[in-house]
Amino acid sequence: MPNDYFQFQQFRIGQSQCAMKVSTDACLLGAAADLTNATRLLDIGTGTGLLALMAAQRHPSVEIEAVEIDAAAAAQAAANVAGSPWASRIRVRALGLAEYAAGRPGAFSHIICNPPFFRQSLRSPDAARSTARHEAPDSLSFEALAAFAAEFLHAAGLLTVLLPPPEMRAFEHAAVATGLYPATRLVVRHRPGSRPLRHITGFRRGAGAAQETELIIRTADDDTQYSAEFRALLAGFYLAL
Repeated sequence: MPNDYFQFQQFRIGQSQCAMKVSTDACLLGAAADLTNATRLLDIGTGTGLLALMAAQRHPSVEIEAVEIDAAAAAQAAANVAGSPWASRIRVRALGLAEYAAGRPGAFSHIICNPPFFRQSLRSPDAARSTARHEAPDSLSFEALAAFAAEFLHAAGLLTVLLPPPEMRAFEHAAVATGLYPATRLVVRHRPGSRPLRHITGFRRGAGAAQETELIIRTADDDTQYSAEFRALLAGFYLAL
């Protein structure tokens, strides 16, 4: 079935065993995350392995760890990594975050995550998809993610998270409680003037005003056409734009 895989320019994502398929959200996060001075990166809740693979393509030397609580998804992410040009630089671990933290993984220059964000909505009857999309006691909470990042980021490290604006406000509250503050904020809109769909926010230690920019996905006069800035951001990944 076509939905079983997604072909990028330099790698292919198998996704038949993953609850959450390749999405525009994930592609934007993988392309927009600031990898300046990246040395060791952690992808939390890797799913298909997409974010880890995008980071490996963008940065020629960064070492990457990817954790995924769902065993079937972790196995597929590992297969996607093995079939990529960067298999030697990416390690996939089939672990939840608490178990991974208990192993004392060391410090990271960057942590990236597209966490569960439907905090108040009904859970899907598909347990795997529900775990991937909904924050719950058996899933990845905002508080757990923020606490992990505060403990395992280098002093000048960066945590990059994608969430809808209301959920991002809740996450910012959790992050600030651990000493991590918004440093950058990319506001994603469908078209010029439309309501914000997502925030991609970078968190660092130390309070300060966040530098805010915008990204428009579609052009103002043609909803079928990607904007110039979207095309530029994803030019190295999508086969056709």
